[in-house]
Amino acid sequence: MRIERLSNDQFTIFLTFDDLVERGFTKDDLWHDASNVRSLFSDMMYEASSELGMELDGMLLVQVHLMQAQGMHIFVTQQDEEINWDDDFIEMKVTLDESNELIFSFDEFEDIIQVSSYLSPLTVTGGKVYYMHDRYYMILDEIDFSNINKEDVIGIMSEYSNPSIITSHRLQEYGKVIFHTDAIQKIIEIFY
Repeated sequence: MRIERLSNDQFTIFLTFDDLVERGFTKDDLWHDASNVRSLFSDMMYEASSELGMELDGMLLVQVHLMQAQGMHIFVTQQDEEINWDDDFIEMKVTLDESNELIFSFDEFEDIIQVSSYLSPLTVTGGKVYYMHDRYYMILDEIDFSNINKEDVIGIMSEYSNPSIITSHRLQEYGKVIFHTDAIQKIIEIFY
């Protein structure tokens, strides 16, 4: 679990699926087991509070983005409201959102060329490629791999890259666009 302060009243938590398994959860539990999910979020809030030295009380707005291969990206905002509850009580408004894209981080552009050579024969031709902070990123939307098993795509991508915790919004805003559309098809046309 990685915790990062964004401002005085906002922080983010990144939890991989391995972190979830260590805590006794599966991805499906997040959608179906409300009481245990509440317990998970409470534990994470207290861990974050302790690590960041923030006192959490009152209302917390929690946005959870489930990312296909990466895990959960959780944005927490503490609202300043005068609420006369017990000191140990925290109210959380949790919003769950599941991402329909895969984002992988590559050390070298050569690795993107290699992964493209394996995805192209599987009729995966779309995708976007960005460059940011000395790394390359490939984004595949669900429509890019709708014809084949998602786990197969994740397996191939994992051979050459790592799941990224950087969101597509951040890449679009701060990253340099290498290929905006049809990245795999264009890479195959240029390099093969």
